[in-house]
Amino acid sequence: MAAKLDVTQPQGFSFDLHVRNQMLESRGAKVPKATKTGTTIVGVIYKDGVVLGADTRATEGPIVADKNCEKIHYIAPNIYCCGAGTAADTEFTTNLISSQLELHRLSTGRQARVITAMTLLKQMLYRYQGHVGAALILGGVDVQGAHLFTIYPHGSTDKLPFVTMGSGSLAAMSVMESEWKADMTREEAIDLVDKSIQAGIWNDLGSGSNVDVTVITKDKVEYLRNYKRPNERGVREAVYDYPRGTTKVLTEKITDLVQVIEGDAMETD
Repeated sequence: MAAKLDVTQPQGFSFDLHVRNQMLESRGAKVPKATKTGTTIVGVIYKDGVVLGADTRATEGPIVADKNCEKIHYIAPNIYCCGAGTAADTEFTTNLISSQLELHRLSTGRQARVITAMTLLKQMLYRYQGHVGAALILGGVDVQGAHLFTIYPHGSTDKLPFVTMGSGSLAAMSVMESEWKADMTREEAIDLVDKSIQAGIWNDLGSGSNVDVTVITKDKVEYLRNYKRPNERGVREAVYDYPRGTTKVLTEKITDLVQVIEGDAMETD
């Protein structure tokens, strides 16, 4: 027998908190605002492994705080991780999990698996319910082959052959979806990652500067720092030397420093 719907109870969403927030704001309370971060990070699986890519711009609101920030973090000898979000959160989260995997490797004597790193990362982020602002792309090669995961700040994960994250992810994904193909060569995969990151650099104000690339295979890892520099500072073409008197002097006042110093000494006495 089907349960009878209680029509006396309100159905759907409750907007009671919206009224409460308006009341608190009217009394001078500071309502928290969503934090916008700027980054473009991508990852792609190719024939022999995984290629990860990231831009190098770190922003602090409207300010570019660092033009050459490292966003591809070491996890294990066969695993690396790109981070988007709060720079400190991504760095310390990856360092913490990296240390745990190193202890695991030393105690077992075996190479760490990518799925193990993903599980440790998602469990930690889920524990903090999104308050640790780390959106991660995890890539690596282990005994089961190449793996690529996205890990969101709340702990949800995806496993896909190509992924993008960050504020420039839509521009990067447009390149990925149009040009990705299975069993790409190393050169094709690096070129695709480079194009995707540059799409984020040119179409997202929070992304910029250079392109970092990491190539992970079964035997080695290549960290191509500043693989491309699309924003090299050019040579100043014009000469901006103005002759004396170009700007008219409206008023002029000369102060005798000796009298000022003597007057301060008399006041001190």
